[in-house]
Formats: sequence, C-alpha cells, structure tokens
Amino acid sequence: MNKILILGGSGFIGNKLYRELNKFYKTFSTYNNNTKNKENSHFYYFRMEELNINILLNKIKPNIIISCLRGDFELQVLTHREICNYVKSSNCKIIFLSSSNVFDTFRHYPSYENDKTFSESPYGIFKIKIENLLLKLPVKKNIIARLPMIWGNNSPRIKEIKRNLINKIPIEVYPNTIINLNSINKLCQQILYLINQNKNGIYHLGTYDLIYHDDLINKIIKRKFKSKAIFKFVYSSNTERYIATLPKENKLPKHLNISCNEVINSLSIKRSF
Repeated sequence: MNKILILGGSGFIGNKLYRELNKFYKTFSTYNNNTKNKENSHFYYFRMEELNINILLNKIKPNIIISCLRGDFELQVLTHREICNYVKSSNCKIIFLSSSNVFDTFRHYPSYENDKTFSESPYGIFKIKIENLLLKLPVKKNIIARLPMIWGNNSPRIKEIKRNLINKIPIEVYPNTIINLNSINKLCQQILYLINQNKNGIYHLGTYDLIYHDDLINKIIKRKFKSKAIFKFVYSSNTERYIATLPKENKLPKHLNISCNEVINSLSIKRSF
C-alpha cells in the first residue's frame, strides 16, 4: 500500500485531502499552526523556518508526497529542492499543487498543459520556479496539478465573502477577467484518481467551462447567502483577460469533470444576514 505524506495538511485543501485519502491509504500530514492536530499521530509538526524537510522524509519514507505548502516563497523553493533530491533517490513520486497564475501574463486566451509558463506576479513566478524543479525529475516521478480557485463551504474565500457581507465591506470583483474554478470535493476525487491510476505529467484540474469573475461572485452570493452585497469593480485591463487553465492532452474521465454552475450549486445555502 502506498504511504502518502501531505505537506500543508492544516490548510483548507491539505486537510480535506488528508480526510479523503486516509480512507484508502496510509496517509500522514504536516501542520504548523493548528494545535488540535497534535492529537493525531499521523500529523507531524513542520515549519520550513525551523526544520529541514529531510528529517521528516527519512522518518516517514513516503511513496507519494503531495505538496500543499504555504509560506515564504524562497523557503518553499528551497524545501522543494530538497524534496526533489529525495524523490530522485527513493521509490517516491511528488504531486505538486500549482496554480493557474503560472500563466497570468497571457491575457487573451485560456492556457493548456504544454503551453509555456510566463508570469509577472510574485506568486506566479514562485510557482513556476517549483514547476521547473519538478520538470527535471523523471517523468514518472511527478505530477504538476495546476489549480484555479478552489471553493467549498468552509473555504477561505467563502469566509472572506461572509465577513464582508456582515461588515458591509465592498467585495472586489474583476469584470473583465475570465476564469474557471473547482470544488474541493471534486478536486479530492481527481487527486485520488491520479493516484489510483498511477498517472504522471501535467494536469489542469478545473471546470471545463469559463465564467467572468464578477458573475461568479454574484452567483455565489445569491446562491449561498441570499444577501445583497456592495461590490468594488476592479478593472485590471481595458480588455478581457483570461486566467484560466483547460486540459487538452491530459483529460480526466467524464465523471470527474465539473461545470461552473455545478461548483456554485455545491455550496450549501445559508440564510441571509
């Protein structure tokens, strides 16, 4: 049986992945700021500023590493360099959760798996650096999973919208920006499939259709909160801008596909404020 280590298991995505994968595999995870995880023997304290990742890797000896790490960008690059060295010399594969922001400089069309990455944002540049480290590994030893916005009932974005609605703070929307998205539940199913089928390569894990950012936020507020919102319209460009990743080469089975409306409808309804 595969032994899985999730780096960043106290975050929204990492914790949900742990709870899903732990049903099927011997799964371990790291935490750095959630004290309740101390009671779980499969959770290990890890902070990049304090510990070398090799200590943890040599102790657990995982066959699959899923990286959901957050924190200082340069420390993340250094940590992933150590991870790549471990993967090279061990019976191990890494699944790196990257971002559609690796293409955030390309404005006029969606991006596909084998398109050249290019970003001008610090976040996108840092994700590209780690992707480039992984691309030097043997093909069978890595998966780069590029993610769009991930939504769920307890996601950070939903919590932020709720706070803004309660406090009557304007919610920023980008009318000219076209995106895709995913739900946390569907993402977990997709990652499980990639593991079960021993896949490798680059995957774009988002909805098969696209939506304007302002339309998305408006629909989520109407669906989940049934409340009126104050919007702050931010025009990042004078023309339409795409920050969307679609699959062309590595497509998933139909039952693992999802639409924008399905993501929105997956959010349970709350009473209005």
